[in-house]
Amino acid sequence: MDVKRYFRGPLLWVLLFGLLVALVMWGAGSNGSHEPTDTAKVIQEIQNGQVYSAKIVDKDQRIEVTLADKAKTQQRASWVNGQGLRLQELLQEKYRVGQLKGGYNVEVPKQSFIVSLLFSLLPIVVVVLIFLFIMNQMQGGGSRVMNFGKSKAKLITKDTPKTTFSDVAGADEAIEELQEIKDFLQNPAKFQAIGAKIPKGVLLYGPPGTGKTLLARAVAGEAGVPFYSISGSDFVEMFVGVGASRVRDLFEQAKTNAPAIIFIDEIDAVGRHRGAGLGGGHDEREQTLNQLLVEMDGFDVKGGVILIAATNRPDILDPALLRPGRFDRQVVIDRPDLEGRKGILRVHGRGKPFTDDVELDVIARRTPGFTGADLANVINEAALLTARFDRKQIDMATLEEAIDRVMAGPERKTRVMSESEKKIIAYHEGGHALVAHALPNADPVHKVTILPRGRALGYTMTLPMEDKFLTTRSEMTDQLAMLLGGRTAEELVFHEPTTGASNDIEKATSIARNMVTEYGMSERLGARRFGTGAGEVFLGRDVGHERDYSEDIASAIDDEVRRYIESAHDVAWEILVEYRDVLDDLVLRLMDKETLSKDEVLDVFAPVNKRPFQKSYTGYGKRLPSDRPPVLTPKELALMGPKDVQDLTSGNGQAGGIAAEPTVGEQEKS
Repeated sequence: MDVKRYFRGPLLWVLLFGLLVALVMWGAGSNGSHEPTDTAKVIQEIQNGQVYSAKIVDKDQRIEVTLADKAKTQQRASWVNGQGLRLQELLQEKYRVGQLKGGYNVEVPKQSFIVSLLFSLLPIVVVVLIFLFIMNQMQGGGSRVMNFGKSKAKLITKDTPKTTFSDVAGADEAIEELQEIKDFLQNPAKFQAIGAKIPKGVLLYGPPGTGKTLLARAVAGEAGVPFYSISGSDFVEMFVGVGASRVRDLFEQAKTNAPAIIFIDEIDAVGRHRGAGLGGGHDEREQTLNQLLVEMDGFDVKGGVILIAATNRPDILDPALLRPGRFDRQVVIDRPDLEGRKGILRVHGRGKPFTDDVELDVIARRTPGFTGADLANVINEAALLTARFDRKQIDMATLEEAIDRVMAGPERKTRVMSESEKKIIAYHEGGHALVAHALPNADPVHKVTILPRGRALGYTMTLPMEDKFLTTRSEMTDQLAMLLGGRTAEELVFHEPTTGASNDIEKATSIARNMVTEYGMSERLGARRFGTGAGEVFLGRDVGHERDYSEDIASAIDDEVRRYIESAHDVAWEILVEYRDVLDDLVLRLMDKETLSKDEVLDVFAPVNKRPFQKSYTGYGKRLPSDRPPVLTPKELALMGPKDVQDLTSGNGQAGGIAAEPTVGEQEKS
C-alpha cells in the first residue's frame, strides 16, 4: 500500500482537524488539580465533617471538594442524576453547624467560545473537505485539487531517456518528414530566410503497431526542445468546458517555452467529426475540438510551436482539423516492407545473443504484413522461450516458433485428439496445401501442421515470395480455391463436411463479396461499387445511409458471390481428384510427423504439375472465344518480358495465343 499517497490528500487534513478538536475539547473540559474519587466516599467525608469547601458543577454532573485537614489536596467525584438536591441539603446542614468552613457553591459553567466555534464550523469543514477529496479523485491526482482546467500534458525534458531516429526503422519517409521539423526548430532562420513556413501540424496515421508514438518519442529525443505529450482522452472530462480550458493551458505553456512540440496521441478521441453522434453531438468533446481548432489556427507561425498528432482512424476526424493551415502535413505510417522489416529486426535484435545460424533476413521474408510491434514481439517471444529452456543464445528454431506463437498462438500440447479427428484435420490441411501448390497464382506453401495452436486445430501457412501491394483477380480466385481446399478434401474423402471449415468459409465469402461489391470484378455487374464497403460504421454519419442499389442488384450480387465460390470449389475438387494419391501421401506424413516444413512438403508434391493460367481462370470471369485471341498493342508487347511473350504465344495464355494489333501501315496493306 502506498501510504504517502493517502497522506498527501485531504484525508490528512480531516484527520488533523479532528485531532485538534478533540484536544481542545479535552483541554477545556478537564481540570488537572482534581483527582477522581468514588461518590460514596465523598458523601461519607462530608457527613464526617472532613470537607473544608465544596463546589457542585451542575452542567457536568460533578462535585468538587477540598478536605479540611489537607488544604492543598483536592478531590473530584462524579455523581448521578437525582442526587443533586440531597447533596445540597447535606452541604447546607454542614455549613449551618460550622463543619463546612469554606462554604459551598453551585456552578453552571459556560462553554468556551473556541469550543462553540469549533462545534459550529466542524460540519461545514468536514463537508467541504469531503467534496474536495472526491473532486481530487475524479481529477486523478493528489496534487491537482480544483485544477480542472490545467493541462495534463507530460513535459519530456533532457533527463528523460532518449529515443532517437536511430531507434526507428521501416519508416524512412516519415523520418524524413519529421527530420525537417527537427531542423526547423533548431535552425528556423534557414527556412525563414527564403520565406518558407514550417507546417503547423503533422498528422501521423496508420494501422496500430506501426510506430507512430515511437516516431513522436524520437522527435522528442532529437529536437532538443520542450516536448509536451498528452492523450486525446485527457482533454475530455465530465465537466463541460474543462477540455477547452486544458487546450488553452497546454498551448499557453508551449508558447511560453517556445520553440516547443506538442504531441497528442489518439487524437480521434477528441477530434471526431462534429455532429456525428446519434441524437446529437457530444457537447464537451465538440467544445474541446473547437478550442483546438482555434489554437492551431491562431498561434504565430514564427512562434515555434508545432503540433504532432497520431491516430488509427483518420477517416473519422473532422474535416476542419485536416485542412491546410492546421494539419498541413499528413504522414502515412504503413506496415513495413521487406527492407523495413529487416531494419526493425536489427533494431530490436541489438544486444541479444543470437547463434550463428540466425538470419534476420530470412525472418523478415517469413513475416510479410507484420507491423513493428509484431516484429518486436517476435524477438521478445524468442528471448522468453530461450530463457524458459535455460539456453544462453537464441537460435533459428526458437525464432520460427516465436513467429508461429505471434501468428496463431501458443501450441496446445495438452489437447488430446482421437486418431479419427487427427485424420480429418490432416486431410483438411492437406487439401489446403495441395490446392495452393497446384494453382499458379497462389502463394507457396511454407508449413503444414496438425498440432493445435491458439484457436486453430491445425493450419497451413503460405507466404508470398515478395511483398505485394496489388492483387489481381486471378490471385484472388486462386486464393478462394485454396481456402475451400480443406472443405473439399473432407467431402472427397469422408463424404460429408465438418465444422472445421467455418473460418475458411467466412474468409472466402468476404473475399468473393469484396470482389463483386468493391473491386468491380464481376462482368455481370461491371466496374461499380455497391454499398458503403466493409469499413466500420461511424454512428450518425453512416448508419442513416440508404442502400444505393435495388433488390434486383442485391440478388445479382448474391448470385455472383455464389458463382465465385462454387467455381473455386470446382477447381479445388478437380485438383484433389487428380492428385488423390499425393494427398494420401501427405496425410500419411502428417499423421507420422504432425508438422512438415517447406522442403518436406515440396518433396511430397514433386509429382504435382502447376495448372496453367487458363485452367485456373476458367469460370471466374468473361472468357474470350478460342477463335478470338486477345489483342496486344506493340507498346504492350515491348513492355512484356521474353518469358511472358513465349508463354502467351505457346498457348499458355488466355485462349491459346495472342494477336498483336496491326500498325497503321499494316492496316493500309490489309
